[in-house]
Amino acid sequence: MKIAVTEIEQVAKDAMIAHGAGDWQAGEVARATARSEALGNVICGLYYLESYCTQLRSGRVDGQVEPTVSRPKPGTVDVDAQFGFAQPAFARGLPQAIAATRENGVATLAVGHAHTCTSLGYFTEQISGAGLIGIGMTNASPVVAPPGGNAKTIGTNPISMSVPGQDGPVMHFDFSTSAVALGKITMAKAAGEKIPLGWAVDAEGNPTDDPEKALQGALLSAGGYKGWGFGLMVELLAAGMTGSVNSLDVAGLKVAEGKPHDLGQFYILMEPRADFADRFTRVAEAVLAQEGARIPGAARQAMTEVDVPDALWTQCKALTQG
Repeated sequence: MKIAVTEIEQVAKDAMIAHGAGDWQAGEVARATARSEALGNVICGLYYLESYCTQLRSGRVDGQVEPTVSRPKPGTVDVDAQFGFAQPAFARGLPQAIAATRENGVATLAVGHAHTCTSLGYFTEQISGAGLIGIGMTNASPVVAPPGGNAKTIGTNPISMSVPGQDGPVMHFDFSTSAVALGKITMAKAAGEKIPLGWAVDAEGNPTDDPEKALQGALLSAGGYKGWGFGLMVELLAAGMTGSVNSLDVAGLKVAEGKPHDLGQFYILMEPRADFADRFTRVAEAVLAQEGARIPGAARQAMTEVDVPDALWTQCKALTQG
């Protein structure tokens, strides 16, 4: 079923309001949901809407809270999401973070005590829209074991970077430091499909291609020890620089009831030097001269209509009724 992205945004907003979210808070989350769908990132789109609504109703996320913003130092902006959604908290902090970057050349934006932000690139893309380089990271519920281990210790812990250009980011990447996003495992299980070896281990730490055993075990880091190091870096910055909890202390992100996620997102904003574009162009031209090679995210095109499975769309429409 082809659905307009504008309709997806409106249905998502209506559904969250019907389950207790405030108007502007629901609007910020709905905008992020629609953007994910428009870019084909279905795992961070409508796939999460039922969870948002269920957790609004149970109180695991506060959909009406007003985030508080502080600037303890000239280049430091802190936002307390107060156990609400990450998107409204970021929206409140971004203007001050941009101003701090203009004044200092570099600034950080720390969003603490927030619900999962789902698509991290949605936020760094907004930073690049202000003409700044944006790097972001966040932690999540524990699903990744250390190399050689079998116990879930850190989250998929994604990192994202967006580089500004005249017509949008000239480079944009957003990926988990795990070998794969957890959603791909759950989707493979639902479809009755196997997963590639190297994605996960079972409960005993053995490699597995069975998504059910993978969910009982743990995911692996991308690139072995190298990806594990990046995952730990994200964990320390996302939790330690925002006052939020470690991945170890977060229940499953889509679990209906329980303590709030209390996750952190940490962003670094940088004003490009005058010759930054020249340095980027030098590399980009060398990449594009090679057939089949590309700069990450340079060719992204947002769709105005997207395919939505009938059952999922029916469920989303039903959520608007509360």
